[in-house]
Amino acid sequence: MKMAELIHPKVEPEIAFVLKHSLKGPGCHVGTVLAATDFVVPTFEIVDSRYRDFKFDLPSVIADNCSSSRFVVGEAMSPVAHLDLCNLGAVMEKNGEIVGLGAGAAVLGHPAAAVAMLANSRCDEIPAGSLVLSGAITEAIAVKQGDFVWLRIQDLGTVSVRFV
Repeated sequence: MKMAELIHPKVEPEIAFVLKHSLKGPGCHVGTVLAATDFVVPTFEIVDSRYRDFKFDLPSVIADNCSSSRFVVGEAMSPVAHLDLCNLGAVMEKNGEIVGLGAGAAVLGHPAAAVAMLANSRCDEIPAGSLVLSGAITEAIAVKQGDFVWLRIQDLGTVSVRFV
């Protein structure tokens, strides 16, 4: 990841859902999301902000859509049929040191609940084939040039990124 293209990035570990069927609310729930999911993948969201020190209020960040920057997706594609997504453990390391521990339940009790919330809040559907990031499993960590960040989510595999 090129640091010259970023302002002051942070990394968040997430579970991303790839949909085989579209989703539309109201009435979407965890079971609906799981039935519509083709597979899940370990993912990093690279959050960045034009606001110095990430100091802003919620309406400002939503209106500006300024915290989303990039994402990095792992290679392993895991079907959800036999996964207990809320109890999957996650370990994030930066430069070989553990900087975050969490579980899927950190995302609204179940990562699919976040996807359902998104589907229920939209006026239009989330189309089949979409990659939907469910939300941070741990707190975001700041990164700088030279940092290497690695994530392992139990039964899902790994994803990593180097900042150059």
